[in-house]
Amino acid sequence: MTHPIIKDLNTRYTAKKYDAEKRISADDMAVIKEALRLSASSINSQPWKFVVVESDEAKQRFHDTFSRMHQFNQPHAKEASHTILFAYDPKFTKEKFAKRVDAEVASGHLPAEMYDQFMGAYAFADANTDEHGHNGEWTKAQSYLALGNLLHVLARLGIASTPMEGVDSELIGQAFEKELDGHICTVALSMGYHKDGEDYNHGLPKARLALEDVVATV
Repeated sequence: MTHPIIKDLNTRYTAKKYDAEKRISADDMAVIKEALRLSASSINSQPWKFVVVESDEAKQRFHDTFSRMHQFNQPHAKEASHTILFAYDPKFTKEKFAKRVDAEVASGHLPAEMYDQFMGAYAFADANTDEHGHNGEWTKAQSYLALGNLLHVLARLGIASTPMEGVDSELIGQAFEKELDGHICTVALSMGYHKDGEDYNHGLPKARLALEDVVATV
């Protein structure tokens, strides 16, 4: 199949070794940030925070969060051009949702007379909220929608990436407490350009199950 989308997905892979000398351009970073902002989420909740790790100081902070576990991912902290921390709001309240609905009206996307009706959509979040106000399982799921969106964006831009659940959420929370502002990071995405001759995963064909094993048409 020669469709551009399929080509993107066939060439996307998880980089194992980055060239620390190569940096993502400012123009491409602007596209990446806007793509994150435009990511889909249930009821347009956007219960997330994306922290872009770019400076040497921030990279060192991220590097140090691997002191207890997942050291196999630690080299990416400094060698990748950038890393994005995907963080979710563990207590997404109706008041926070109201700010999103305000933006819906201000943008012209939602007629003002439908404000109260759209506020009713918070029931989706409420159904996933426990007696202590925690709905992190639901909001965490929304952050993975943004992650999936960005993986395709990066493939289109020709930028390598490495999704990492192998991170220390507790230490990240301490090291980036100010930036996370109460959000929790359990997955990060390193981005950049692979190291020639040292990234064994580069350019290899996809290893996927057959279409009929994963897709059923009824």
